[in-house]
Amino acid sequence: MTDNPSTIPAVSKRAPWNKGKIVGAKPPLRPKHVWSIRTKLQVEGRMRDLALFNVAIDSKLRGWDVVGLKVDDLAPGGYAADRATIRQEKTGRPVKFELTESTRQAIDDYLRAAAKKSGEYLFTGRRRSGHMTTRQYARLLSHWIADIGLDPHLFGTHSLRRTKATLIYRRTGNLRAVQLLLGHTKIESTVRYLGIEVDDALAIAEQIDV
Repeated sequence: MTDNPSTIPAVSKRAPWNKGKIVGAKPPLRPKHVWSIRTKLQVEGRMRDLALFNVAIDSKLRGWDVVGLKVDDLAPGGYAADRATIRQEKTGRPVKFELTESTRQAIDDYLRAAAKKSGEYLFTGRRRSGHMTTRQYARLLSHWIADIGLDPHLFGTHSLRRTKATLIYRRTGNLRAVQLLLGHTKIESTVRYLGIEVDDALAIAEQIDV
């Protein structure tokens, strides 16, 4: 006996999670975009956002590692250090990074304005006791991107992680250095992360004369 097709309830099709969204690796920002965002945040006096943006660019950390930073991670003596080391949440491995002069200044200005103390999270969210969420971080980034006339759907927090790493690779061709800076365990991960193509590899090879 077969069921009457008219009595079988229709199965609703769920829309795919990525419908209408741009998926795939988010591109890094170009230097002119970085300076445009920096300048706008400085002019508007948004000290927390400027410190967050600069730290994200310099540290090359994943989003959850950026928002999880504490004051002592970057400013153990009350002032921003030249270099810092943190343990990555994803891999559990330590990674070192540099803080440029402009980033250190932005951190120091923010620490004074926000009266941040040792032991506190550096970038707090709505609740003073907790850190900013990755969702809040991503939302801030969308505003920064839109404010300089770019499409926020094309960029994400990984764009900030990739920005300096990509620039270092383009200028030096040193994959090993970028691997260390990103905290990758395998060089293959760095190759995929930077989206290196055969043409890039050949261009580097052509510069080496044996």
